[in-house]
Amino acid sequence: MVKPKSIDEALEHVDWITTMQGELANFDRNEVWTLIPPPQDHPIVGTRWVFQNKLIDVVIFIRNKARLVAKGCTHIEGLDCDKTFAHVSHLEAIIIFLSYADHIVYQMGVKIDFLNGELDTEVYLKQPPIFVNLSYPNY
Repeated sequence: MVKPKSIDEALEHVDWITTMQGELANFDRNEVWTLIPPPQDHPIVGTRWVFQNKLIDVVIFIRNKARLVAKGCTHIEGLDCDKTFAHVSHLEAIIIFLSYADHIVYQMGVKIDFLNGELDTEVYLKQPPIFVNLSYPNY
């Protein structure tokens, strides 16, 4: 399946919708966020979807990957933030995986990963496009 260039293109295919719902289900299961009323004294960071096809070589399709990310252009370095973070996996999870592997591992894909660090400031995100909670649309 072709990687969509926008959320509108992704919503035309059931596979991409299921993938996005899976990403949000992982957020709920891992208690990544809580819906709250927007604070007046903090900036609110927008979110967007990033789509990717996972492939082996160039030909063999494995699965679709949808990741909800914060829009980085919202913050000004040095004013609103002084660090950026990349998604990482917990070292314990990798050690457990390698202990069960019966073969040499050359490459490993991780389905879900979250920031593995403590933030010293509160971060407020908008709800993901299209997946807004209808009971609390402005939260």
